[in-house]
Amino acid sequence: MKFEISDPRALALSSADPRMGLLIRFIGDLEIRIESDPFVSLVRSIISQQISVKAAATIRGRVLEVTGAFTPEAIHQQEDEALRAAGLSAAKVVYLRDLCSRILAGQLDFNLFPSLTNEEIIQALTAVKGIGRWTAEMFLIFAMGRYDVVSNGDAGLQRAARWLHGLEERKDKKYLEQISHLWTPYGAIAGLYLWEAINCGAVDGSDNLEHWIFISEDPTLGTSRQ
Repeated sequence: MKFEISDPRALALSSADPRMGLLIRFIGDLEIRIESDPFVSLVRSIISQQISVKAAATIRGRVLEVTGAFTPEAIHQQEDEALRAAGLSAAKVVYLRDLCSRILAGQLDFNLFPSLTNEEIIQALTAVKGIGRWTAEMFLIFAMGRYDVVSNGDAGLQRAARWLHGLEERKDKKYLEQISHLWTPYGAIAGLYLWEAINCGAVDGSDNLEHWIFISEDPTLGTSRQ
């Protein structure tokens, strides 16, 4: 899904938070990948825990070879040894089994999710072994396509929020809590632009938003976005 800076949601964010608006205009349009299958989204999240992107992709491929499909039935019927041989840790095998068992028993029904609030979905997902609040929040954004989500537990977003608004350092690192009310009900979109600011090196490579824009637009510094 492509998110354009002319989108009414981006314009609303820019009006409510001019500094976020400056970041949006400077970064430009974003391509956002939404996972259409909620089960696959959670399987990918569990497999990816605490390993590199490359390693996760390799293990996903091996698990798919063993199971033949990413469905609760296909994964549930596999022996632990086969899943471990595909590269899953013992803990992740337990997590996937718990997820599959709950779905097959009707305890977790994705068909009900569209009618549930964000918090209700988070509570349903965090009841599954191995799924924490951050994973549930990422599910809301990248599987449900919900925009009114701010992940206060994301250390990168907290760091980027401080950078964006030039906030004074806090021992508790709760910078999002100071400003995220400005982004309601489009906190996830704000988060996407903050993640992009991290990915392109802006947050860790410059003192603040204005400094990043200055060095990016100055061709003599070799960091122009043109």
